[in-house]
Amino acid sequence: MGGRLVRWAVEAGEAVRIGQVMAVIESMKMEHQVLALESGRVIELLVDSGDAVVAGQALLFLQPGEFGEMTGDVFAVSDGLANNQEPDELRERKAALLDAQRPEAFARQRSRAALTAGERIARLCDVGSFVELGGLVQTENAAFAPADGLVMGSARIDGRPVMVLSQDFTVFGGSSGPIGKAKMLLALGRCRTNGIPLVMMLDGGGHRIQDGQNSRYYAWANPVFQEFARLSGWVPVVAAVLGMGYAANTNFCAMADHVTMVRGLSEMGLAGPALVKAGTGEQITGQRLGGADIQVDRYGMADLGVGSEDEAFAAICRFLSFLPSNAGLPTPRTNFEAGDTEVLNRLVPSSSRQTYDTRRVIEHIADAGSLFEIKPTYGANLVTCLARMGGQSVGFIANQPLVKAGMIDSAASEKGAHFIALCDAYGLPLIYLIDVPGVSIGSEAERTVLGRRSAKLLFELGHATVPRMSVVIRKGYGLGYVAMCGGRGFEPDACVAWPTAEICAMSIEGSVDVAYRKKFQDAPHPAARRQEIIDEIRSRVSALQAAEGFGIDDVIEPSQTRAYLLNVLAQAPPRRQSSMPAKWRSISPI
Repeated sequence: MGGRLVRWAVEAGEAVRIGQVMAVIESMKMEHQVLALESGRVIELLVDSGDAVVAGQALLFLQPGEFGEMTGDVFAVSDGLANNQEPDELRERKAALLDAQRPEAFARQRSRAALTAGERIARLCDVGSFVELGGLVQTENAAFAPADGLVMGSARIDGRPVMVLSQDFTVFGGSSGPIGKAKMLLALGRCRTNGIPLVMMLDGGGHRIQDGQNSRYYAWANPVFQEFARLSGWVPVVAAVLGMGYAANTNFCAMADHVTMVRGLSEMGLAGPALVKAGTGEQITGQRLGGADIQVDRYGMADLGVGSEDEAFAAICRFLSFLPSNAGLPTPRTNFEAGDTEVLNRLVPSSSRQTYDTRRVIEHIADAGSLFEIKPTYGANLVTCLARMGGQSVGFIANQPLVKAGMIDSAASEKGAHFIALCDAYGLPLIYLIDVPGVSIGSEAERTVLGRRSAKLLFELGHATVPRMSVVIRKGYGLGYVAMCGGRGFEPDACVAWPTAEICAMSIEGSVDVAYRKKFQDAPHPAARRQEIIDEIRSRVSALQAAEGFGIDDVIEPSQTRAYLLNVLAQAPPRRQSSMPAKWRSISPI
């Protein structure tokens, strides 16, 4: 092989061992080592460094023989780089990304009472599991922007692979630059192809204004939301807003399966206070515009408000623990302990006018300590929570008599519909606990477009393919009863009632006042006659009569509920075949 002699690795008079590097020749822009074919001593070097050589040309004279012990690394080129030695530039570039090398940025983040992007990853993920992708990226036309403001890579949470994104607020306020957007798109694509969850820790303000308003660039738009649509229902997508969550971050959250905010720290909205003031003249603080009190409690944009970032990380881990890594896998199973089911026999008052906390009912039906409530402070008249039954992940939907008597309004409908979709996407059976006086009525209900929102609740249940069971605890009235999977309307795998149940088309008192007003008003004692009619109707709406007509499977004692449901879960297939006709898709009511 012809080329150019780059350097000699031996000298005249030096002893060499078989296989030792003697010279380096450059050919075809690659360096090739010349090795000793046998041991001996170098007599003379015939070519100088830099000389051209041709194939078959003699380079040196070697006298064969053994010349005693030879020390040192005879297989290394003496003036080359040591094996596995990182160049100084690479080490310096990577060191510059560390928090310790950016004290001013670190101090700014601490002044917000917030962790850095790297600290968040370290606290969330399994120790030593994070492998960063794109840490060395740098835009050509911007000041130093470590990782272009987005720390991204693969990691493990409780041993399971995930992709993690953590926005760096110290880099242009966590805004999205062109390379950062490309990194995010890559992360979403990896989640889709590898079937692993996506975890986003958001702390930024949308598009990076410093990059300009360039139509040549922006006209292309960004396929990131197309990717979010592809991920929906395939892999769990989880977000934690840990500071600013404006502009696109808000839409990322809207397309996530679970969103956590830190009270007093997190803010979320389609635009921040500065842009709101510039565009509308409204002056408002970030917390009043989109703090957790607004977005979690009032509007339900986020699912959970917590007191610290560490609590947010714990919520992410807990949420993911109920779900498979993707929809093609079974749900995780865990060891479990049963609660005290005898308590159920005395937990619920027999009078439908008395309240109780339905969460206590769920606690004694589900595995002990397994409840994780979704949206506990929004639409609180409906409780939705992940839990386990016999170690298997399930979803509970229950009316809450403590709030609005457990009736279904727009907030409850939205909350319930989204929860059904979540459970159905990832294979969690649905368990309904029914104590519903009906669907909200009146001008306020109409103002919230409850007709369509309550239809969404029915729509999602009609499309679900996972097992579903219902237990009527007390009231099962009207459309609320149907929307809560009561009876046989949605082909449940089980439908039972407690002895305290009442099942009818509407509120008994309300129906009497509408249909029998003249009858009791004309009576000698109107109030007494009204009560007689009410009692007569109530005698025909009991759980036993519902079972007699085979509208339900059975009437069971409250303490038997857990065992009954576990038996159904053991028999029901994880999915039922769809009975939908051949079509491209259904059209959501809203």
